Amino acid sequence: MSKPVDTKTANDTVDAGQPDLRRRRDRRADDSDAWTGTMPIITPNEADGQAVRTAPSSSWAEAAAAADAPPAAPTRSPSGAAPATLPEAPGSAPSEPAQPARSTRSVSRSAALADGPVPDFISSPGLFVREQKPRPVGGFRGALYKLTGGGLNLGPSARQREEDELARRISRQLQGSYNTAVLSLKGGIGKTSTTVGVGLTLAEFRGDPPCAIDANPDSGDLVERALGEGIYQQQSPRTITDLLKNIESVDSLTALARYMHHAGRLHLIAGEQDPEVSDSLTAEEYLRIRRLISAYYSVALIDCGTGVTHNAMSGILQSADNLIIAAGYAVSGAKRARSTLHWLASHGYEELARNAIVVITDKDEVSSRVDKDAIEDHLSGICRQLIAVPHDRGVADGDLVTLDVLRPETRRAYREIAAAIVDGYA
Repeated sequence: MSKPVDTKTANDTVDAGQPDLRRRRDRRADDSDAWTGTMPIITPNEADGQAVRTAPSSSWAEAAAAADAPPAAPTRSPSGAAPATLPEAPGSAPSEPAQPARSTRSVSRSAALADGPVPDFISSPGLFVREQKPRPVGGFRGALYKLTGGGLNLGPSARQREEDELARRISRQLQGSYNTAVLSLKGGIGKTSTTVGVGLTLAEFRGDPPCAIDANPDSGDLVERALGEGIYQQQSPRTITDLLKNIESVDSLTALARYMHHAGRLHLIAGEQDPEVSDSLTAEEYLRIRRLISAYYSVALIDCGTGVTHNAMSGILQSADNLIIAAGYAVSGAKRARSTLHWLASHGYEELARNAIVVITDKDEVSSRVDKDAIEDHLSGICRQLIAVPHDRGVADGDLVTLDVLRPETRRAYREIAAAIVDGYA
């Protein structure tokens, strides 16, 4: 008959070489209620030195807020004294000063930033992304950038930086609607070509399309210069007179578009071509047109024709935000430009005269006997800015004006004019 097995003796025999196994079994036997089978969540509590159990966040928002919050600074004793250190053993070499641990440095940095706002990806995205260096366009720098596949970027040249600054000024967002009147006392000196060239430039750089209005009482050709004579004749020849007749029914941009012509993104209102009614536009009628245009366009150019005394001019001048005075390098053209500014200053438009932009167009390519520098000096002191447009056959022929066929210097001059116009709206 076999003897009963002593359980304790058997367990002791099995566990003789396995002390860890015996300790784990004894723990379960002695503290079965405390054993859960999962690891508790333990975080250090620096205030009392005790380990506490914390529950996970109840929502994503709480977890995100906890992640964004800076770590708490280490707690100091009430006296503010530094923690005590163990004395050095007699005869031992002096120990080197202890370096702060990485976690201590992080806590110190967080404590230093605790008084300021905490950056996040929404309000401060620039803190997390390195700024990209501008890419050079054209020239040696642009060629080198392309040749190296972007590996070598010398940045934009001084000329490109100037062009970028002009583009920024032209494209500046405006709060409200503004208009610029283009006028002169002498015909044939680049007034309409300047209106078209600057209008196309504004359309090229601005997010909102500009509008150009032909208010010339002498059968103006603004739309023909922007579209070409042939295309204009093929379209429905609606003019500013047609718009005035039906202005009460125009209550949307779609309705207004029936009276507009489009040269790309430049929207135009044609002048009256019938000589019997071309000079009938009054100041009140122009102001009605202006109020309608201001509801849909932030920038408008007004081609005023020759002279400053025709019927609509008082309405044009009293509603203009700034002026372009067209002039030429001929002596007579420069004199008339100066006379225009003097007339404006003496008839209640001194502010417009002082902030005017004088544009000298070298349309006729005057002879070398004309001192261009002297003419520019003669005009520059009585206006806000003077800009010269070089001789260009694309302007001088009196036909279609398109930016693609103009010389780079001419396009640059139109950009400078457009930037000066928008600057004047501030």
